Amino acid sequence: MRILTTAALALALSAPVLATPPAKPARLGLCAACHGEDGMARIPGAPNLAGQKLDYLREALRQYRDGRRDIPVMRAATGPLTDAELDQLAQWFSAQTPSRAAP
Repeated sequence: MRILTTAALALALSAPVLATPPAKPARLGLCAACHGEDGMARIPGAPNLAGQKLDYLREALRQYRDGRRDIPVMRAATGPLTDAELDQLAQWFSAQTPSRAAP
């Protein structure tokens, strides 16, 4: 019973921390032009980023910036960003809820 109570208490105390959404990144504007502020693409050919896995987004952004993914527009967009800014963007987009496209 003691273990169950401890586990329930730990879960209850961690829930507010897990539910806290990330702050809106200062560098969101350029990304939002194509991918949408909510991570739902605004232009054809741009992928939806909402709800993607954090580690995937973080690594993909680094690969675009470093030239390991050779997409010139993404290289230009991510080139001046620091690791911390890339992390903020990855956290933001991974925390967004994907929505269905309007008919």
